[in-house]
Amino acid sequence: VKEYDLSVFTYWSLAAGFLTGKYRNEDDLKKSARGEGVRKYLDEKGLNVLKALDEISAKYETTQASIALAWLLANPLVTAPIVSATSESQLKTLFAAPELKLSSEDIELLNKVSQ
Repeated sequence: VKEYDLSVFTYWSLAAGFLTGKYRNEDDLKKSARGEGVRKYLDEKGLNVLKALDEISAKYETTQASIALAWLLANPLVTAPIVSATSESQLKTLFAAPELKLSSEDIELLNKVSQ
């Protein structure tokens, strides 16, 4: 993408809700129709990403989803993360993301645990 000066529109920016912290174990998959679609993220890597999102969201006093989106927005190769909302509270979470300026340490942590 960088080599050809392209941009990225991330389609599953919140990994079907996984990066909101809603799904943390097998029982959580029953919370919605999308639950089964996030099963693939319930592994060591996915849980490490959630742990990092938990830490950073506590630091900024915001939601995991806002941090996940701010992380994408901090990536110069990402033009726009595509997201959807089904409630007013979800909209507030989405609107908070562009206001967040994550530290380089926070971005580095998220990059590391997501590799």
